[in-house]
Amino acid sequence: MYRYDKFYDVIVVGAGHAGCEAALACARMGMETLLLTMNLDTIAQMSCNPSIGGIGKGHLVREIDALGGEMARTTDQTGLQFRLLNLAKGPAVHAPRAQCDKKLYQLTMKQVVERQPHLDVKQQETTRLLVEERHGRRVATGVATKTDLAFRGRAVIVTTGTFLRGLIHIGDVNVQGGRAGEAASYGLSDCLQELGFELQRLKTGTPQRLNRNTIDFSELETQYGDEPPQPFSFATERITQQQLPCHITYTNERTHALIRANLHRSPLYSGKIVGIGPRYCPSIEDKVVRFADKERHQIFLEPEGRMTDEIYPNGLSTSIPQDVQIHIIRSIKGLEQCEIMRFGYAIEYDFAPPTQLYPTLETKRIAHLFFAGQINGTTGYEEAACQGLMAGINAALTLRGEPPLILERSEAYIGVLIDDLVTKGTDEPYRMFTSRAEHRLLLRHDNADLRLSDDGHRIGLLPPERHEAMVRRRQRIEDTITELHQRRVGATTLKELLKRPEVRFQDLPTNGWDFSSVPETIQRAVEIEVKYEGYIAKERAHIARLQRVESRTIPPSLDYTKLPGLRREAKEKFTRIQPASIGQAARIAGISPCDVSLLLVYLEHKHHSDTAA
Repeated sequence: MYRYDKFYDVIVVGAGHAGCEAALACARMGMETLLLTMNLDTIAQMSCNPSIGGIGKGHLVREIDALGGEMARTTDQTGLQFRLLNLAKGPAVHAPRAQCDKKLYQLTMKQVVERQPHLDVKQQETTRLLVEERHGRRVATGVATKTDLAFRGRAVIVTTGTFLRGLIHIGDVNVQGGRAGEAASYGLSDCLQELGFELQRLKTGTPQRLNRNTIDFSELETQYGDEPPQPFSFATERITQQQLPCHITYTNERTHALIRANLHRSPLYSGKIVGIGPRYCPSIEDKVVRFADKERHQIFLEPEGRMTDEIYPNGLSTSIPQDVQIHIIRSIKGLEQCEIMRFGYAIEYDFAPPTQLYPTLETKRIAHLFFAGQINGTTGYEEAACQGLMAGINAALTLRGEPPLILERSEAYIGVLIDDLVTKGTDEPYRMFTSRAEHRLLLRHDNADLRLSDDGHRIGLLPPERHEAMVRRRQRIEDTITELHQRRVGATTLKELLKRPEVRFQDLPTNGWDFSSVPETIQRAVEIEVKYEGYIAKERAHIARLQRVESRTIPPSLDYTKLPGLRREAKEKFTRIQPASIGQAARIAGISPCDVSLLLVYLEHKHHSDTAA
């Protein structure tokens, strides 16, 4: 085996959305970084829907941006249509979403990665992790490739997506592959199992790609983007490119009859697929079975780019045979003469249950080895990207000898996602929703910079000019609220007027104040802070009370088998997950309040005994 002559701080395996964010974070934090990919032409590939954001997911993207990540800026440069979702509901669940130009997004991110100082990018298939025994623990020291090339480093981040023993299903046909047209990875799965990691199988899928020129758009409802479009990145002043429309159609009883008649040919129902698929993004055959009372299902026809005629039929994910896919498509209004350019398929792949990780995303079995993305059981570009970012940050902090960055559930959706994964694990592809966050009124997409940019700047990831812009924005919000409190109409302050549900910022009497000097983004932020001031204060007080107990740390060396009175199940779960705090221990599935109380009593007793000694 030939040893490459350059020694790296961090080696990132896989160049999808997780890998790109991980590699960029490490390089921007001063680490000499290597990004390895099986194919340089598919860096940041949008394998499924070329969209970014959505309910819960949009919050993740804005948090990535607030910390200094790249996804939001690339989205702003390559977006085809921008929309803010859930506007009929409260601000806690408003969420940005953008349809992107698939190829332009990939090429733009590829260029960012290739031009990043301290970051090398190479085309190699990783088949083995290099591990050494040091001071009584196993430590990741590099990787080996399919061509017998060894790269050495001080830390390794694995972000393999759906490539680990990937198996594509279309009806009765099975094809080995990480995604359509690309080979699967086999050696790395074997290596992980040899190192003692548990692997399981998951499944995901994608719909057909349709030829725009064969669709009758005159029969369909048109969906336009917002005007003006709201950027994803806090650094983007405005979106300048022209937006493209999407279109809406529906399945019907004929569509459903075709699916029901061919369920026996679907690998999902014939037993060929053993991996569990995403509950919240089911295939069309799954929707027809599970929601048998529904007469139709909505299909969004979304453009894949400005320079391609491929249309993505959002809502038609399927692994049903190709001949049936043709009949299904042509049973739908506006698609009667439609030609399929790419057929839909399902893919099964290996993942490592994420309870094998610390909250830093470092593995418990091997030091300096981190997992991020779909290898941890998640689905979606956004979930992958935020894990890649956090794994990259914590790998760099570890090598710098600094404390890790662990975001609490009350601080970020990223904190919710990682805590859910490492504490509860998952037996189905994990997708972020606003409903997963118990403190979502505080975790709005519009205040992600106010919540997280201090952290991004402190660790050296967010550039100083970005942090200074956030500080100015924060001060402008505070100054505007103070101004509202000081100005009156009779005995009533403008702030009290703005608290009324029917009053918007622009409805306030000027009272000698030129509102035009207050940017719209500041107006929106002030309006939310003022209208929800009481709820926000109560939520923060509640969090403070919880943190006094939940933040109590648990020594990593604690032997749970010696805790008197603790149930066997609790001992086994505490030992396997090794919770870092009482809060994390309480969130483990199957752990009762009694278990947590016994743990607290034991820690208190041990503390007093240690103090007396």
